[in-house]
Amino acid sequence: MNTLVIAATIHSVEALRYTPAGLPLLRLQLQHDSEQQEAGMNRKVQCQLPAVLIGEKASLPLQSGDHIKVKGFLAQRSAKSTQVVLHIQELQRIQY
Repeated sequence: MNTLVIAATIHSVEALRYTPAGLPLLRLQLQHDSEQQEAGMNRKVQCQLPAVLIGEKASLPLQSGDHIKVKGFLAQRSAKSTQVVLHIQELQRIQY
């Protein structure tokens, strides 16, 4: 099993919705900023990543500007879309 771990700031939060199966679903837009080593050089990395919380964690009180560390996996947004979405399985708030 491959798990992605990323630190990010919540850029935006959509309204809570429910899946056809009745599970709570919360869509987020994450902003990631870091410095990484690549080919022996430092590289500034900035990107936005769509993410989703499904189930109990979708009810967490999250808001734009929250700093978080998440673990999860990448998947297609839907069967008809090739857009990648991070499915968050674990979420931890980061205090600065």
